[in-house]
Amino acid sequence: MAKKKLKKFTLHPITSFVLLIVGVILLSFILSLFNVSATYSNINIATGALEKTLVSVNNLLSYDGMKMVISKAATNFISSSPLSTLIITLIGLKIAEKTGLIQAFMKKRIIKINPKTLTFIIILMSIFSSIVNEVGYALLIPLAALLFLFNGRNPLAGIAAAFAGVAFGYSISFFVGSIDIDLIPYTQVSARLIDSEFYVRMTSNLFIMIVSSFLIALVGTIITEKFVVKKLGRYVAKTRDDLGQTKEIEYLDLQYEEEKKIKEEALQKKGLKSAKIVGIIVIILFVYMIIPGLPLSGMLLDLNESAYVDQLFGKNSYFQDGFTYMMSIFFGITGIAYGISAKTIKSDKDLFNKLKESLSELGIILVMIFFASQFIAIFKESNIGTVIAATMANMLQSLPFSGAALIIVAIILIAISNIFVTGSIAKWVIFSSTMVPTFMQLGIAPQFTQFIFRAAESMTNGITPLLAYFVVYLGYMNIYNKDYEKPITIRKGLSIMMPYFIGISLTWLFIILMWYIIGLPLGPGVYPSL
Repeated sequence: MAKKKLKKFTLHPITSFVLLIVGVILLSFILSLFNVSATYSNINIATGALEKTLVSVNNLLSYDGMKMVISKAATNFISSSPLSTLIITLIGLKIAEKTGLIQAFMKKRIIKINPKTLTFIIILMSIFSSIVNEVGYALLIPLAALLFLFNGRNPLAGIAAAFAGVAFGYSISFFVGSIDIDLIPYTQVSARLIDSEFYVRMTSNLFIMIVSSFLIALVGTIITEKFVVKKLGRYVAKTRDDLGQTKEIEYLDLQYEEEKKIKEEALQKKGLKSAKIVGIIVIILFVYMIIPGLPLSGMLLDLNESAYVDQLFGKNSYFQDGFTYMMSIFFGITGIAYGISAKTIKSDKDLFNKLKESLSELGIILVMIFFASQFIAIFKESNIGTVIAATMANMLQSLPFSGAALIIVAIILIAISNIFVTGSIAKWVIFSSTMVPTFMQLGIAPQFTQFIFRAAESMTNGITPLLAYFVVYLGYMNIYNKDYEKPITIRKGLSIMMPYFIGISLTWLFIILMWYIIGLPLGPGVYPSL
């Protein structure tokens, strides 16, 4: 008698997030019964004083806990960062797509680029995007999918490459960005526990960041081409009629088709010219808005700050807060300019009908964002992640290691902590006051300690569902997934990221140890050792 094969059981990502929510609530109840807690030292930025903070696991299965879970559901969803950035970005991006601008630009420019070079550019841009918070997740993931698709490649591989670039390279860029401004104050105040005159410049990690950007992009490209593309296979989109048969289109009038093609190419050329002119004007206006001191300029700067980098990337910077909207405006206006000149849109009604059709695919992502935002908020409220991070930070003080061995162990502890606490500032508040003085006493510069932290947290950014934008990656994988009976689950999404995790983690480890052992400069006048 032949054995029957058991049908492989898979859970939709939405179901998985619901189960994770239930699991966190039950786990918080169990851990609270045992009074699980941790105490960590944190530095007061205003006074420079070292303070002790006790954090305990909150029981979410209690009366107050369940009241919070229910009452804050709408707030958790509405305040979810992927929700607003994704919708704002896609309005402009979809206008550019539906008017034909992206396709025409691909045909004119991108299709001539070697596929591997295009992959490298996408990953490098994804890494560089972290200079302005999380805009790369919302903009480059859908854009990479379109670039791969229009280039005859699997869009799932483009989504994976862009997400990996932003997530695993999140802490680096070619220049000083918002992350530096957020972390450096804690690094400097923590260093002054040992040396009261210590000063950390914004460019302290500039050299190592530039080199790391290219190395991570190169390794990410190799992983994409050698492993991910082969794993995901070919992507062949088919159109089916009512009988479920593939349509075959025959061109009977070759002369008519040739004339039609020539006409379309002329319109595309005209449209691209219009889009180029409008795009240049928009860019000039945006640049003018971040130049201080000119008539009506500096609109996007926080002019209350004295340093330009703080004006541009500080917490109250209008440029940083409005960058997503600026990108949407750029794609939207250039797309409309192309559509009018290329005659792909005939009226405002035609434009918005196209936009309505294209945005209808967002339904599944919005539902996923709702449940993912609940999971992340509930986990944060439980304090489980904070207790884990505090425990890891305390371990650094009692480690009997020094030099390279200490660096490796610290990287592992930070990488594990990042799985549960993905916010850079939240973790650095816990780690800096312990890690910086400990490393300084062993001769390791605070600037290098900060870079070790940034690299270590990047290692696990792409493999934690607690990362707010992991759901955007998962959502787009399912939008372009051809097999609706087999959705891209959380488990499968993580398995696609595993080659990146392994390869890029080893690259980070190599960069850090090479810089430390050789003693290469981190930035102008700054070295790994004191």
